[in-house]
Amino acid sequence: MSSSTLPLTPTITVGVGENAETPATHHGRAPDSGRRPIYADDYARLRARDPRYFEWLRHIAPAAGCTRPIRLAGTMLTGETAGRARLGTASAVEVETARVLSVTNTEDMPDGVIYKPCGNRRTSVCPSCAEVYRRDAYQLIRSGLAGGKGVPAGVGTHPAVFLTLTAPSFGLVHTRRTSKTGQQIPCRPRRNPDVCPHGVDLRCTRIHASGEHILGTPLCLDCYDHHAQVVFNHQAGELWRRTTIAIRRALARTARQFGLRAGDFRLSYGKVAEMQRRGVVHYHVIVRLDGVNPDCPGAIVPPPAPLGLLDLATAIEHAAATTHFQTAGHPQQPDGWPIGWGDEGRGHYADIRPVKLTGDGDITDAMVAAYLAKYATKSTETTGHVSGRLTGDTIDLYANPTGSHPERLIDAAWTLGGVREWSGLRRWAHMLGFGGHFLTKSRRYSVTFRILRDARVIWRRTLDSSDQAEQHDQETTVVINLLAYNGAGWRTTGDALLANSAADAARRHARAARDAAADYTAADHHRAF
Repeated sequence: MSSSTLPLTPTITVGVGENAETPATHHGRAPDSGRRPIYADDYARLRARDPRYFEWLRHIAPAAGCTRPIRLAGTMLTGETAGRARLGTASAVEVETARVLSVTNTEDMPDGVIYKPCGNRRTSVCPSCAEVYRRDAYQLIRSGLAGGKGVPAGVGTHPAVFLTLTAPSFGLVHTRRTSKTGQQIPCRPRRNPDVCPHGVDLRCTRIHASGEHILGTPLCLDCYDHHAQVVFNHQAGELWRRTTIAIRRALARTARQFGLRAGDFRLSYGKVAEMQRRGVVHYHVIVRLDGVNPDCPGAIVPPPAPLGLLDLATAIEHAAATTHFQTAGHPQQPDGWPIGWGDEGRGHYADIRPVKLTGDGDITDAMVAAYLAKYATKSTETTGHVSGRLTGDTIDLYANPTGSHPERLIDAAWTLGGVREWSGLRRWAHMLGFGGHFLTKSRRYSVTFRILRDARVIWRRTLDSSDQAEQHDQETTVVINLLAYNGAGWRTTGDALLANSAADAARRHARAARDAAADYTAADHHRAF
């Protein structure tokens, strides 16, 4: 990924689109610009002339591709011990039979700080960090289907389905439709005018393109139930919780018919929330059926026979169709809102497809993992709305009861959230009412993000300090960081430009190395046969 991290309009002294910013000192001095605006190139050239330029490049390498890295300042202490280490005071490492090997202060580093990637999962915020998150999400999801990363390979034989749970309709929207043969057909064709109570003709004879801006927008904004939609977003997590309970109960009834107990099986799942163009969430879920080993409850074992794929799919279908509830009352809706999956009028609640490791025409583990990982890095940008958390000072910038579709959804969330019991809607108004995580999983589905990240850190540190590791292979290295937040973002836009260019070059080099390794492996395999 080589997307630029440079904003279109940094802190500027000239018009929009200029890559310029206000004068700022760089190592105690600023470019001599006179009355000319100061551009990123000025700071980039100044940085490149610095004697410590290449040291700076190596220093910022871990965060080079980040849009808004975190700056940390303080002290790092490194010690070695064969015993147990503990943090004593803020100025020393206290360890049993230990010695402090080094004390490093960030004041001696380039810029006097450590740059740490922001770690944001959203592609629209930080493409580089989102790519790291996407790859971790891929490994997390795929290991729950095919094994690896500490998950036994036997999970590949467990019954598993790819489940899509959609929200009900809250009004007519522009959409892409296909016939049974896969041919594109008009959005909403009608022979005669179909006028709503607000005088809007609800016909649309266009065949919309895939990226068309009008997709997901209501045919009549006044007919659309924006309040019900933000409430559904807000209650989607509770609806999923009740659905998992219903699936387990349905499977338990089936298990009793086979002479099994409810404690003989376990549901494991990995779930990704996708924000549709109309601004409502729906869930893509991998549901796996496991067994339970009484002697080792944490082990992942096959489900007891004869429970299988058909039983799992039947239980999910029943739960999706029957799980619904009524929310608590609200001054604007005293009886509350009904919450349930799918479109009751069409009788469609869930799309359930079996997952296989291999096979032509089947949904494979790699396909599912890549699909879910892609949506794990997205948010509300598909609706045309991107903002941070909203407050009373900023809500008027994004909410409008008579404005566009996203503006009306934000206004609905903010308005309904004015009641104390519904205050969560205001907290998540920038997310159109949805306050859940975009990627969640059950405890024993697969590995965790923390394990993946810790493994990556250990690998990098081992790679960087292999010599020291060989010299002290019997001892334990203890690193204690006494760091404090110093700020966020690059010092100048010129630094961002150079860091982004260096990160892009590193990505290209790594990609070329992987391609060369793949070509070498293929050639070696060809020679063997």
